[in-house]
Amino acid sequence: MRINPETLASGSARRPWLTLGLWVVLLAAGGFVTSQFLGDALTSDFDFTNRPESVRARELIAERLRGPETLRETYIVQSDSLTVGDPEFRAEVEELQADVRALGGDLVEQVVSFYETQDPAMVSGDERSTLVVAILPDDIDRVTDHVEGIRAVAAEHTGDGFRTLVVGDITVNDDFNTVAEEDLAKGESIGIGMALIVLIVVFGAIVAALLPIFLAIGAIVVALGAVAAIGQWMDFSFFVTNMVTMMGLAVGIDYSLFIVSRYREERAHGRDKLEAIAASGATANRAVFFSGMTVVLALIGLLLIPTTIFRSLGIGAISVVLSAVLASMTLLPAILSLLGDRVNSLRILRRKTVPGAPPRHGGFWDRVTHGVMGRPVVALVIGAGILVGAGWSYFDINTGFSGISTLPQDMPSRQAFQILATEFSGGVTQPVEIVVDAPVEEAEPGVSALQGFLNVDEGLGQPAVETAPGGDLTLVSVPVVGDPSGEAATEAVERVREEYLPRAFPDLQERVLVGGVTAFNKDFFDLTDRYTPIVFVFVLGLSFLLLTVVFRSIVVPIKAIIMNLLSVGAAYGLIVLVFQKGVGAELLGFTQVEAIDAWLPLFLFSILFGLSMDYHVFLLTRIREHWDITGDNAGSVAHGLRTTGQIITGAALIMVAVFAGFAAGELVSLQQMGFGLAVAVFLDATIVRSILVPATMRLLGDRNWYLPRWLRWLPDIHVEGSAAAGVLHAREEREQERIPAG
Repeated sequence: MRINPETLASGSARRPWLTLGLWVVLLAAGGFVTSQFLGDALTSDFDFTNRPESVRARELIAERLRGPETLRETYIVQSDSLTVGDPEFRAEVEELQADVRALGGDLVEQVVSFYETQDPAMVSGDERSTLVVAILPDDIDRVTDHVEGIRAVAAEHTGDGFRTLVVGDITVNDDFNTVAEEDLAKGESIGIGMALIVLIVVFGAIVAALLPIFLAIGAIVVALGAVAAIGQWMDFSFFVTNMVTMMGLAVGIDYSLFIVSRYREERAHGRDKLEAIAASGATANRAVFFSGMTVVLALIGLLLIPTTIFRSLGIGAISVVLSAVLASMTLLPAILSLLGDRVNSLRILRRKTVPGAPPRHGGFWDRVTHGVMGRPVVALVIGAGILVGAGWSYFDINTGFSGISTLPQDMPSRQAFQILATEFSGGVTQPVEIVVDAPVEEAEPGVSALQGFLNVDEGLGQPAVETAPGGDLTLVSVPVVGDPSGEAATEAVERVREEYLPRAFPDLQERVLVGGVTAFNKDFFDLTDRYTPIVFVFVLGLSFLLLTVVFRSIVVPIKAIIMNLLSVGAAYGLIVLVFQKGVGAELLGFTQVEAIDAWLPLFLFSILFGLSMDYHVFLLTRIREHWDITGDNAGSVAHGLRTTGQIITGAALIMVAVFAGFAAGELVSLQQMGFGLAVAVFLDATIVRSILVPATMRLLGDRNWYLPRWLRWLPDIHVEGSAAAGVLHAREEREQERIPAG
């Protein structure tokens, strides 16, 4: 027996209890693995999988100067009446140091204050604030388990005229994790609630509405189990749980919606239960399979980028899409077999038409289609003009990272950072580190010249020089002013690399490296820019090949790629307009920032290109199915929009609701991601589907399905199912709609 979506659906429907039992085992295993191992698989750290300049600088410092990498937590001790010169102030600081050391020798390697170092950078200008730095092992996941103890010390030393705050690698990551978890809960509740409302409106019955949500949750459980299992060999960003949940709700509900709708339609045409499931498997299930594969191919592009953040998000999203496709093609047919017509139980909305029956002629989508195809050139210019206009702001994009300054105002680490930025140098705990890999005597003239350049740079603080014990390496550390992840800090690193170092070290440029957090970020930005065209070519090329095989046309994939690029570009432009330029940001409850997260454009491209293909595949499948039978181009376009209009609109509203739910959180990066996804899906399901597709289909006519002779060796997959099912369906359509038998 050939294994394909149709046979999988039929086999699952004939053995529903066996299929259901296997899925119960799979869900139980996914839930168990998630509960036991997911926490160990997640990390708030990210790194490169290659060795850019900042990584090589970090390795040299660890090898020759400081030993293994360490983490830092900085306590800020403040007094309203005392200064660092007062004995009471010193006693408070020394007591704080003792309490930090008491956290344990395996956790705290060293605690230093101004009283040991006499470093003026550790004292504020009014001498009423000072820094106490705790050095911790470089094991962020293990140290994170002690974050409450680290914070408790600061709380114990607040009172009696003193205020103590703490900020550093561990506490900042903990605050980001806390906000991400709150955003995840908010996104889930909003997304599921809105999706249920849309599903009830679309289906008119509670059982049918709950079924896609149940399937989506099942796909999420299995995907999280897969992530937890894979995470025993590699670490995943803690954002992966948000990604899996968001994508699982979006695609899981949408795929199930299309299949349940097609099943109800086939039942309305008079087929018995198993025949309706088989017919759905030959049509909707096939469309789901190829749509899912398009999404997966787009997401594979993320795995090409040598960073752990893209790898984490890519694998997580691929896992949940594959889980959703598998559940839609096996578990859903089994449940439909058990439910039968009880899928329409608990009816809320009473309609005159038979549930699932396609809309008649003359409805809303008929009027839209004929209106667009009546003036295709005008419609095409208007639709494309709207998308181009929306995307115009993209050319003003600034990319960066959402640093500490983008956290909510009430988060402890942001409050501490604001004090660092105003009373000290914001980057004092995360300086730019310039490494000269040369003997001290050879490096000294360049170091002196470099110090001169750094001293007059307003974006940088006072440099400090260290020499390795062997005399073969010099380190120049210089704090940045403000947020180390901010745009100003990144520009300062760029000046150091492109202006100061070539002038200070004309003969040693290849042996001078710039490291530190800000340089690490700059390397990430550069790497993303370098890999963007590679990912674009990879995703567009594979998508073109897949769609060419699926629709046996080179025109359809070319149009699909152009239209999807227009909708993605529009989403980019609106993100810049709202978040970077602040147009409507306050009204929508978003935070205006100076830069868009650098990982977002490339990530959104891969996600959106795959998701927007969903609607294209579902719509073109129905158009091609009708065209194969009738040969009537205009009638087939009208038929496709008429039969999919309500379902695609409902599916788009569900995706928009899910993504908007995650955009309603407080993390700026999730706000940008959710807003961009919601806007792109909305534009794709309205302007692209309602205007651009019918307009271009009308203008090109039969040329839409052109396949050169030299490509006719390609396999004839027939995403719309077997010819027999299509002919039978066509006869029923003709009888209902009185379409002339071409």
